[in-house]
Amino acid sequence: GAKYDARAVEAKWQAYWDEHETFKTVRRPDAPKKYVLDMFPYPSGAGLHVGHPEGYTASDIMARYWRMCGYDVLHPMGWDSFGLPAEQHAVQTGTHPRTTTAANIANFKRQLKSLGFSYDWGRELATTDIEYVKWTQWIFLQLFQKGLAVQSEVPVNWCAGLGTVLANEEVIDGKSERGDFPVVRLPLRQWVLKITEYADKLADGLEGLAWPEGTRTAQRQWIGRSEGAAIVFDILGDAARSADAAGERPRLEVFTTRPDTLLGVTYVVVAPEHPLLGALTAEACRTDVDAYVVAAKAKSELDRVAAGAAKTGARTGASVAHPLTGEPLPVWVSDYVIGGYGTGAVMAVPAHDERDFAFAQAFGLPVKQVIARPAGAGADGEAGGALDGGALAQALTEDGVLVNSGEYDGMPSAEARSALTAALEAKGAGGARVNYKLRDWVFSRQRYWGEPIPIYFPVELTPTAGGGDAASGDPRTQPHRICYETPIAVDETELPIALPELDDFSPGDNPEGCLARATDWRYFQRDGKWYARETNTMPQWAGSCWYYLRFMDPANTKAAWSKEAADAWLPVDLYVGGAEHAVLHLLYARFWHKALFDAGLVAAPEPFARLVHQGMILGADGEKMSKSRGNVVNPDDIVGEYGADAMRMYEMFMGPLDAVKPWQTSQISGVVRFRDRVASVVSRVDPSSEARMADDTERLMHLTIKKVTQNVDALGFNTAISAMMVFSNHLGALETAVPREPAEVLAKLVSPFAPHLGEEMWQRLGHERSLAYEPWPQYDEALTVSNTVTLGIQVNGKTRGELTLSPDTPEAEARALAEKVESVSKFVDGMAVKKFIYRPGKIINFVVAPK
Repeated sequence: GAKYDARAVEAKWQAYWDEHETFKTVRRPDAPKKYVLDMFPYPSGAGLHVGHPEGYTASDIMARYWRMCGYDVLHPMGWDSFGLPAEQHAVQTGTHPRTTTAANIANFKRQLKSLGFSYDWGRELATTDIEYVKWTQWIFLQLFQKGLAVQSEVPVNWCAGLGTVLANEEVIDGKSERGDFPVVRLPLRQWVLKITEYADKLADGLEGLAWPEGTRTAQRQWIGRSEGAAIVFDILGDAARSADAAGERPRLEVFTTRPDTLLGVTYVVVAPEHPLLGALTAEACRTDVDAYVVAAKAKSELDRVAAGAAKTGARTGASVAHPLTGEPLPVWVSDYVIGGYGTGAVMAVPAHDERDFAFAQAFGLPVKQVIARPAGAGADGEAGGALDGGALAQALTEDGVLVNSGEYDGMPSAEARSALTAALEAKGAGGARVNYKLRDWVFSRQRYWGEPIPIYFPVELTPTAGGGDAASGDPRTQPHRICYETPIAVDETELPIALPELDDFSPGDNPEGCLARATDWRYFQRDGKWYARETNTMPQWAGSCWYYLRFMDPANTKAAWSKEAADAWLPVDLYVGGAEHAVLHLLYARFWHKALFDAGLVAAPEPFARLVHQGMILGADGEKMSKSRGNVVNPDDIVGEYGADAMRMYEMFMGPLDAVKPWQTSQISGVVRFRDRVASVVSRVDPSSEARMADDTERLMHLTIKKVTQNVDALGFNTAISAMMVFSNHLGALETAVPREPAEVLAKLVSPFAPHLGEEMWQRLGHERSLAYEPWPQYDEALTVSNTVTLGIQVNGKTRGELTLSPDTPEAEARALAEKVESVSKFVDGMAVKKFIYRPGKIINFVVAPK
């Protein structure tokens, strides 16, 4: 037949699908459903690279397969379009982020459409759409009304170079990950979402989710639930009086998971951010402590807690009383204790904690061993310490039996934890407590390109010297105080709050952010009183926390989504996206979902039933693709040269979906040959003939349907393609016209992978309409029991390919088929075949020599 023209065929079917709205979502009352979702992309200036479509192709195969299996499928796409890059571009060039974002979205959409994904483009949304912003703000108000969104003075990573606050993960060695600007820790008024109130629900909800185990483990570790005891140490002497004067209770609280070591405490350490540090510090120590606090501000939390970091600190001059013995213990300040974790103070047990041990060694503090290995569990000397007064060479951190602990001596650690916790409770000096590593979520950004937070505050004008009436003044021009302690929710009828138009997007050196300069937008009067809008915006995470909900009902102007839509589609049945989102996005979205579930707004307790991470596609050099390495492959080039179907199939054929694999353009030719062979097989079907297929063809057809079906169900796309290749090789090697039935089956099987090819073959076989909703082929189990065998084909004793045949295939036919196997023909063509060895069911071997 004529050469298959991929470019023409692909353009034709993309136009057909658009014109006929082939993939418009329908929900039939009694049909089963599948909600298939990709993590939507941030539309960057660089456009798609070949790594993006890997996940999109996998989810598209499933969406197309499930439609053919009779499911109603929701398969949408949109844009996570707020974010820092467009804003920094605006700062540098003055181009409004809206303009940059729109151009980038248009480019991404063109690229996605060129790949033939079966998205319902009628549901397309962007997180920057004002209608979408409205409902993001509405969800914020639901959280605010439930007490889950509060203001707080939070020590944050302030980066003046980027003009914003950064998350701990965005700071590396005291500098911003993006741009390498210096970062300092400052207290700043922030909006905080109380994700910690959901810590247990978020940890427990991971049970029963069909998610990669590594991702569930990462979330559990991030939540970091630990059970232990809260212990209170009374502050002694002058420090107690100054704490008392400041209205604070003169006591320090610590959390420990090891109350069994309580009698080995030799000092207490507070974090540089601890609220009582000022009161605790004796005058003689103040200069040192103040200098130490300033130095600690320049370090990120991750650097402070890094294993092996040198221990630094300063004496405060204060002491606290041991809660059981009353013994005075010195208080130190050190940055290995973090203000935001636990209570910001620790009881130091250097004999049984590695960091405390390192600190005690650095500052010559006493080490008191109170846990020993049980008799017969190896000498304590192995951990460097016997109980004969010899010093421990390192901390003994595992459980054991208590020693040097008075009435508790000889008790195993587990029992002692309970006994000592009970003793503390009896004395009013502590008790059992659960702690979490999870911090509340700092939800403010001092940026322009984000959703305005729908809150405003009363303004108090300072009376003018002329004795003018404060109410008649104007906060835009005169001194005033914004009453941040009285936040007021914007009325839902006033949503959305849109961003003001600005000319200058630079953040300025003020942590309030650039919206604070938009005074006409910020200040407004109502009933004769002045108010000020919140000038912080939401982080980029906000829009991606709930987009899967809006996709169910994107045109709804009365609600973010209807109950009917949520009942019809939730939860998401398959969610595909990169493992880099294993913690933050997935944890934040689950938190919002659980809060919405508790408010009765969704019926499913978890948003994403099944999660799959595609493996990263590396550059041809085996390194991560990046502009700086010059190893980025642009999908436009691949589609231009080989076509979309070839690119889709190559990405699926590279290896298992979740494996990391290098891109090799040279290997695309294999799937191109497969695609062209399918086209040639179909061109050999005689439309007028109803030729019966031979038994071996029928058996291989049923076996192929079974293999492809089972592989697709297991997301084993590379093995599904292999099975189709074997089948197309078989059909291509038939001497007679190809029977219609196996050709139609092949067209259907290949269509989720190479949809343009599938449609074109289906049409060439005489069908009028799209095969998108044709029933998926069924197999007869009895016919899959193979009466065929797969033989290795050797050339001069070296295996060069394989062939599936029935064991009673005659020699001449076996030889003809074997010579057509591509990987074999290149070693046989042009050579003299000295001998052909065929043992049916066992082996085929060509003995060749140069002619």
